[in-house]
Amino acid sequence: MQVLHVEGIRKYFGPNPVLDGVTFDLYAGDRAGLVGPNGSGKTTLLKIIAGLESPDGGECQITTGIRLGYLEQHAEFLPGRTVWEEAQSALQHLLELQHEAERTAALLAEIQRPDERARLAARFDRLQQELHRLNAYHLDHKIEQILVGLGLGPDFFDRPACELSGGEQNRLLLAKLLLSEPDFMLLDEPSNHLDIEATRWLEEFLANHRAAMIIVSHDRYFLDKVTTRTLELFRGTVETFPGNFSAYRRQKEERLLVARRTYEKQLEEIEKAEEFIRRHHYGQKAAQAQDRRKKLERIELVEPPREITAPPIQFPAAERSGDIVLRVENLGKSFGRPLFKGLTFEIARGQRWGILGPNGCGKSTLLKCLLGEVEPDEGRVIRGHNVIVGYFDQHLTCLPPDLPAMDAVLPTSIVGDDLVEQKRRDLLAKFGITGDRALTPVRNLSGGERCRVALARLTAAKANFLVLDEPTNHLDLWARDALEQALRRFDGTVLFVSHDRYFIDQVADHLLVFEGAEVRVIHGNYAMYQALADARRAESAQKIKDTAPDESQVRRPSKRADDRGEGSGKRKRRFPYRKVEDIEADILQHEARREEIHRELSEPETYRHGDRVKRLKQELEELEQKLQSLYAHWEEAMELNG
Repeated sequence: MQVLHVEGIRKYFGPNPVLDGVTFDLYAGDRAGLVGPNGSGKTTLLKIIAGLESPDGGECQITTGIRLGYLEQHAEFLPGRTVWEEAQSALQHLLELQHEAERTAALLAEIQRPDERARLAARFDRLQQELHRLNAYHLDHKIEQILVGLGLGPDFFDRPACELSGGEQNRLLLAKLLLSEPDFMLLDEPSNHLDIEATRWLEEFLANHRAAMIIVSHDRYFLDKVTTRTLELFRGTVETFPGNFSAYRRQKEERLLVARRTYEKQLEEIEKAEEFIRRHHYGQKAAQAQDRRKKLERIELVEPPREITAPPIQFPAAERSGDIVLRVENLGKSFGRPLFKGLTFEIARGQRWGILGPNGCGKSTLLKCLLGEVEPDEGRVIRGHNVIVGYFDQHLTCLPPDLPAMDAVLPTSIVGDDLVEQKRRDLLAKFGITGDRALTPVRNLSGGERCRVALARLTAAKANFLVLDEPTNHLDLWARDALEQALRRFDGTVLFVSHDRYFIDQVADHLLVFEGAEVRVIHGNYAMYQALADARRAESAQKIKDTAPDESQVRRPSKRADDRGEGSGKRKRRFPYRKVEDIEADILQHEARREEIHRELSEPETYRHGDRVKRLKQELEELEQKLQSLYAHWEEAMELNG
């Protein structure tokens, strides 16, 4: 069933259209990701579909009877209402239905007349059927499940909604939308303000939801998990691709290849025709030249390829620092409760460390302790020789709002240096800020542009140790790709906080992970962390299974129990002794090769060679088996190595 029909939508904000003939359809069950560079009009399009803005042309039709839900960005809660009451208000129609059923049941118990009892009984049956159809039982459980999933646990239930932080209020708005269960949802950056665990919960929830959806997101893992179609908004129009974001990228590259060839071929033909006309506009071949001129006038020009280019982000070569950039010894900090304690690690030159964990766990506090901005309660931080720190603050407070970008790019430490205007322009151009945008006051730049000016400011400081707090905020998908590549090429050292799992996976080679009151050091990226966490969960589940009493275990010990040394109270080794670091190095090597094989198998050229495909798939199977063994070995070493 068709849910939405969009035909020729146009919208102007000035002389040029932001939307210039957007056309597409959406059907029941579609979960479409709406992607495009910053400023392409994604939010404007959602507001037009939601009826919050009027188009300047075209039409937008939502099928009659379809209930629309739009994720608002600004919360307005009634004074005095608690978080629970606000969430419950999204189910008002179901609560009223429940109350009506209860009133009908009460009347049915009192009425004696047979005809009236029959009428009330029929009404009660209809109400029960409707409650069953709408799954309106256990509403309290449903509210609790969604609030907890979005990080608003029991501690929030009785708090006044209007006293929540901005991010918490946005999560409550999302909870209300999910609870209302519309047939069609418009979700603009739904994972904003969510930590990684809450984002993963939301992915699972939406991936299993029956509603049609259009989702705007810069989270590539999120788009891959949830979406089944991709709508690319660029140059004012929409192009549709089947599949999730990864499928879109593969198809986009294939379409671009064909489009470039077609476009270049036509340009070549036009140039040849124009050259013939110039050479023979008089003389014996003048008639042929005139004929070709007429053909050129009638030719239907091929559109330039829809190529979305990333900003050319680039960090300069870093001055060499000492081998150890940062040494942390027994670091501890509390703010009413312990955030971290006994934290010890070393960051070596050239390494890229990521910090991740739930909201409020202490990531930013740890970063400030490492920078010397906050005094730790215990332990110490030792900075290495010739370490020059460049700090990116997620709130961009380093950028004076009234200065033009070209002046704001100068760190205070180098004001007065001979960084002439052209050099500053060149520096900004490396981050995609060119022309008049370099002269624009910071306050008038977009969020993505301000972010890139702040990154350029780091390079002007000639930092060899980049400390980045949420550097991907405000960056679109293509700018994030460019930043990832720039950081991988950077020959200095990087420490960053991020909620973007794809970014963490691409950039980090070490992780500091907040897990409750513990901070774990992981020698690897996000994929390794997830694999190790999954292996740990599987091991825990197996332990529970092994220790569960059953009849056979009561009569005699199982062989597995003997193998694991349960009678002696100590688990026996399944693998030979190896250092944890050595196992992790093997895992990294195998996972890197696995990624290479996946990249090769995603290239159309690979499939022209059948033997090569067969070899790659066989190698991939062997790698997966080896990795499963290595994950189990790592878990055993973590538990048993002294």
